[in-house]
Amino acid sequence: MHNKYTKIIAGIQRYFKEAKYENAVIGVSGGIDSALCLKLVVDSLGPDKVTGLIMPEKGISSDENSMHAKGICQFLKVNFHVISINHFLTDFLSLPWKPNDLSQINTKARIRMCILYNFANTRNALVIGTSNKSELAIGYGTKYGDLAGDIEVIGDLYKEDVYKLAEHVGLPQEFIDKAPSAELYSGQTDEEEIGLSYKEIDNILKKFEEGNDKDDLINKGMNANSVHRIHRMVEINRHKLVPPHLIKLK
Repeated sequence: MHNKYTKIIAGIQRYFKEAKYENAVIGVSGGIDSALCLKLVVDSLGPDKVTGLIMPEKGISSDENSMHAKGICQFLKVNFHVISINHFLTDFLSLPWKPNDLSQINTKARIRMCILYNFANTRNALVIGTSNKSELAIGYGTKYGDLAGDIEVIGDLYKEDVYKLAEHVGLPQEFIDKAPSAELYSGQTDEEEIGLSYKEIDNILKKFEEGNDKDDLINKGMNANSVHRIHRMVEINRHKLVPPHLIKLK
């Protein structure tokens, strides 16, 4: 893990130098991904160059996560702001159409990213993405929401490696022990929503990365439903990670 840590630190420092930026802003949720990203960016740039934005939805976001988010910012000595997103969400309900549940869930992630970029533009900062490799591979996130950002700090770390690196850098145990959740609705956890544990997801994704196709994995005895589920997520969500389709005229 030490080698991965040093590569990430060097990568962050190089990116900021080449982009000619000194400051960073990051959404801090109280979960392990954003906590690890915050720690890595602070180690790279220094706490005085980093600002954390904690953006709970009252009634949905847990008090525990908000407390952990504030705690990690204080522990790492970074400035932070707490901004409730409820009143932004309410305005969307007055649109001429009635937003459905999916649109409102995705709007939450996009509101948070709008707030991050509002700060970034105001303070001449870059927005730190907090998605890991597992989430990016299966498109588990909101396009132009939590999948957005200027740099993905842990984007080449599978979720299993996120936990290992979190332990390596000494993140508090509460971040390592809690169930991952985007908290987009009450009681939501990532693994329940996907229908597989991150250990299963990572195992399948690593096999795909090695060049196996879904039939290879099923023939080798892996659970067919799990393999098909992950393969389908990879395929249907591929558009989330590429620029908008361009109609070429030449």
